[in-house]
Amino acid sequence: MPPAPTGGTPVAVVMSSAANGKLSEYDVVFQSITLTSQSGKTVTLLAAPRAAEFIHVNGTRQPLAAASIPPDVYTAATASVGRSALFGCISLQPTGLSLSLFQPGATPTVTVSLPSPITVTDAGMGLTLNMLVSQSATYSSCDAGSGTTTFTASPTFTLTSFALPDQTGLGNAKVMTLDAQVLAVDAAAGSFQLALASSPVNLTTSNTLSVSAGGATVWQGIANLGALTAGMFVDLDGAIQPDGSVLATRIEVTDASAVNVERGPLLLVNAATPVFDVYDLEGQGKGPFSGYSETYSFAGAAFRVSGQLTNLQSLPFTASFNGTNMVPGQDVYISSPAFLTVAPPSYNAAASTITLMPQTIDGTIANTSISGSFTVYTVTLAAYDLFPTLAAQPGQTTLLSDPGQVEVYVDSSTQMFNTIPLATGATLRFYGLVFNDSGTLRMDCAQIDDGVAE
Repeated sequence: MPPAPTGGTPVAVVMSSAANGKLSEYDVVFQSITLTSQSGKTVTLLAAPRAAEFIHVNGTRQPLAAASIPPDVYTAATASVGRSALFGCISLQPTGLSLSLFQPGATPTVTVSLPSPITVTDAGMGLTLNMLVSQSATYSSCDAGSGTTTFTASPTFTLTSFALPDQTGLGNAKVMTLDAQVLAVDAAAGSFQLALASSPVNLTTSNTLSVSAGGATVWQGIANLGALTAGMFVDLDGAIQPDGSVLATRIEVTDASAVNVERGPLLLVNAATPVFDVYDLEGQGKGPFSGYSETYSFAGAAFRVSGQLTNLQSLPFTASFNGTNMVPGQDVYISSPAFLTVAPPSYNAAASTITLMPQTIDGTIANTSISGSFTVYTVTLAAYDLFPTLAAQPGQTTLLSDPGQVEVYVDSSTQMFNTIPLATGATLRFYGLVFNDSGTLRMDCAQIDDGVAE
């Protein structure tokens, strides 16, 4: 991310969202973001186009911009996206699986509200631009091919402030599972530059980020910064700094030789072939990166689990992920020598590695129990959630006994950001790794937030 201009207070802008699982994708390309003070003065937070996909940051955060603005009390904000706004959903229609994208033909109305005035002092601070997804789109049917579907796109955000460095423990500055490709490494300075992964519809806008590593940084897949080279793909956690950079707490390289990577939910798993389809929500590499979905062969692929959660061995079930128990709806990160289908006799790209990644589910607590050191919440998913939607597809083996429920395992390491109690009937969002344990979905939960109703 380019250095913030001098002459004011450094402000880091991060993006986040609150979503209930109805939409699979929501992309915008911001043209500008501004703040207006109580005296009517306008300052710029973002002046150049920047792409953003908001479903993958449901309950999490990702750097968006860095600025330097005068100390003042700001009472209003505006954002412009031009005509660059679209959303997508996945549904099972009588004709099969429907992957629908909706883009308005005119410039959508963008709303940015401030729940309270933002006071900028001489100290660095952060701003969270949070998309309220359920208020940002309407559609009569999740089937763009029907010819009768009506829809509207109206990106709706809240903008709130938080202190930097974050001393509250509320996680406002925390970045989790940020996917990117290394552009350059400065070993002497202990830092490197990244190009952030993009949605296939936003490949024309490349977002860059500066990351530093310290003595407390955990390295996974490679030994240290000295082993990091330009071109490698990384997945990292860290903390936002006032200048918009990230101090990494964990850096993982799942495939040091990867030339293409992709991340998104599994759509279809055919173990007999063996191939799977994945919704390409984010990707990078030599490409071309086509959009919608890709089909991969997983014969010979290495299966892995993200290193973000470190308590897998303590779980009261076997937390495994492989070619016999992966199911549609799980979020995965794939490395491959190709994105597109290749020539006969193999019509599918080969996946080199398949990594199970953390994801966010939105559901209602149906029951609570105790298992060892974990509190277990039985969470009921809405019918439109990907797990129940995709489990009913023809052409695949039924692997789940009840795809509409997830057993969520919570221990002392789980971060609690919810304001409503964890009680029967409460709707919350749970972030973590989802495993298929002999037909039962179980999540190792890392974070809990308030839920989003239908």
